[in-house]
Amino acid sequence: MDPQSLRYAVLGAGSFGTVLANIIAENGYQCSLWMRDESEAEEARASGINSRYLPNLQLPDNLHIESRLHKLAEECDVFIFTVPSSGVREVAKKVAENIRPGALLVSGTKGIEPETFELMSQVLEEEIPGHEVAVLSGPNLAKEIAERQLTGTVIASQSEALCNLIQEVMGNSYFRIYSNEDRTGVELAGTLKNIYAILSGVATGMGFGANSMAMLLTRSLTEMSRYAAAQGANAASYLGLSGVGDLIATCTSPLSRNFQIGLRIGKGMSLQEAYEDLGQTAEGVNTVAVVHKRAAELDISMPLCHGLYEILHANRAVNEVVSSLMDRDQKQDVEYKVN
Repeated sequence: MDPQSLRYAVLGAGSFGTVLANIIAENGYQCSLWMRDESEAEEARASGINSRYLPNLQLPDNLHIESRLHKLAEECDVFIFTVPSSGVREVAKKVAENIRPGALLVSGTKGIEPETFELMSQVLEEEIPGHEVAVLSGPNLAKEIAERQLTGTVIASQSEALCNLIQEVMGNSYFRIYSNEDRTGVELAGTLKNIYAILSGVATGMGFGANSMAMLLTRSLTEMSRYAAAQGANAASYLGLSGVGDLIATCTSPLSRNFQIGLRIGKGMSLQEAYEDLGQTAEGVNTVAVVHKRAAELDISMPLCHGLYEILHANRAVNEVVSSLMDRDQKQDVEYKVN
């Protein structure tokens, strides 16, 4: 598998998709960035800038901007999906109509499909069967990557060759890529941490200090690994970049939309008011509803997740939920042994 002979397509021109396409092109590979809207694609071609998401990032001349999805499906060999989770199935269906035999798939989207409880890599496998799939996930705030700040991420797949390919094509001096065989664990970590980023924002908005935040992040990691273990994932994966690394970044950075939504709610806004004030939605709002339901069905203890669900979707007062969490029984600290 010669990386130079392959053509790469990043599907989704949000902040993360744009920086990934930028890296691949800068590394000297043939790369296209798919923009759904042709007028935005034309503007990006003319200016060399994705003005909607990353206006300060000058895109390389060799990065091809394309709005015709069927054309990319026919011509490309590796597809990196970065569209919002709500659109992954739709885009995958269209790619499947024209995809080449042997083409490779990478999911860079974090989320769970509400109707099926499927992760995005599972959606890709279902809609584009017979193709190898990997997951890219980690503490990857797109604005910092665009500024060439040192960043680490994880590529997860049972296919060592696919992991090696992505490490070769996307890795550089500031974007370091580590491999992992635990695709389910890595993908779940990237999805679940959005729940706790909202909670961290709530706690910050309420004025909680360092001791409180340390407890919150630690117990959040426990809930994440507990849920993942019930899904057959390796709890040890949560000690890596895709687990505790992504959790720390998303729960502490003002660049995180999930954190920003929580921050506003912690200061007294309703969810709708927080959306309007921020001007953006947050993936964790939908994720918490899905995980709350699934955890209840599987009898998985996730009090922080359930508490946030009550705040966001059951209109329960923040102070009341926090008080109820603090009244819970004090149990054993560490639940899993990692060899």
